[in-house]
Amino acid sequence: MSFLELKIPPLLLMLLFALGMWLLAPLTAPFSVQLALPALYTTVLALCLAMTGIAVALAGVLAFRRAKTTVDPRVPQQSSSLVLVGIYRYSRNPMYLGFLLLLAAFACYLQSILALALLPLFVLYMNRFQIMPEERFLRQKFAAEYQVYLQNVRRWF
Repeated sequence: MSFLELKIPPLLLMLLFALGMWLLAPLTAPFSVQLALPALYTTVLALCLAMTGIAVALAGVLAFRRAKTTVDPRVPQQSSSLVLVGIYRYSRNPMYLGFLLLLAAFACYLQSILALALLPLFVLYMNRFQIMPEERFLRQKFAAEYQVYLQNVRRWF
């Protein structure tokens, strides 16, 4: 399955998962997750998750831009520097974490069990086909400095 490594842009993958959630939601309407909150609160919760996701992902992009390194995760060999500041002090993958929060917001909005079930699948896919290949390259390129970073900062949060 290594042919899938670094092939699908993570933003496109997030959009594909969101489409899947939207298509699956009507199938699980009888089993929808009814939060013990009025609909307005559910919508507010979804908006808060979405805004947090956008902020986290943008913080990751801005840190990469400031470091003048590539933002395109499909070509980790073009990384010119290891970004260890800003949001990268707390998460090694804030852009992917932001995408996960956006998907969680959409799942909350849809109130669908299958939509929620897709969240761990997104994480598993990202870990196996995006993050692990990136980390393999970064270990080779940045050696000891990256190894210390791996020990001090979590992959997602």
